[in-house]
Amino acid sequence: MPSALRIATWNINSARTREDRVREFLARSDVDVLCLQETKCTDAQFPDFSDTGYRQVHHGDGSFNGVALLSRVGVSDVRTDFGQPGFDKDPAAPQEPEARALGAVCGGVEVWSLYVPNGREISDRHYTYKLDFLGALASYAEKTEGPLVLAGDFNIIPTDDDVWDPSLFVGKTHVTPRERAALRRLEDAGLTESTAPLTGTYSYWDYQSLRFQRGQGIRIDLQFCRGITPSAGEAPVTDTDERRGRGASDHAPVTVTYTVPSLPSLPAESAVSGS
Repeated sequence: MPSALRIATWNINSARTREDRVREFLARSDVDVLCLQETKCTDAQFPDFSDTGYRQVHHGDGSFNGVALLSRVGVSDVRTDFGQPGFDKDPAAPQEPEARALGAVCGGVEVWSLYVPNGREISDRHYTYKLDFLGALASYAEKTEGPLVLAGDFNIIPTDDDVWDPSLFVGKTHVTPRERAALRRLEDAGLTESTAPLTGTYSYWDYQSLRFQRGQGIRIDLQFCRGITPSAGEAPVTDTDERRGRGASDHAPVTVTYTVPSLPSLPAESAVSGS
């Protein structure tokens, strides 16, 4: 009998600010693995969710980055490096890797929580950094074997149907042919966008100009899979209710239910916090 594995990704935009929202989401969502991005804290500052029944790992340096995994199906083989490049705004400074990637084996599946660089402007070095980051991710996927899920804030709008007004993004990042080609390279590496059925809906609404209230959003929170299959009986879901109310993140959680041949017994936990 195939088993279900529910994986959610959520750019939380400060884990400490929205700890209660994370707890409430875990209590009602029935997810097995929650991938968080933009936690904006150090490992020591990341909230302790162990009382929820989820094991946790976090990788952050206290800046605007930071990624985490919360899993109730085990955490092992934790890693923060898939060969990604580093970045510093000063080109003469060491280009150290940022806290944008965290992977672990959860329930027999290698899961990565990813916060892909924004790119800023097409003329900015950050745009090249973004493309190189995604290129390294595709190269990593090509070299690995076994079930794999890449989940996170990809900062790329896959199609023009995934933005409320494509004309506003002409000449800007998130929609360029090179960025979209970087997503296709993941598919060339054998992955499938398991969130593709959500095309035409949104997962991010800027705080400015009442974007959420006006339905003016974009879809940039994605999941890609290999070796496991999105459930035919349970479509991916964007929890737009989490974007409502006081203190909401500007992103909503996106959950995919996968079917796998079997879930192994829980592996020994290799870490409960840190990287």
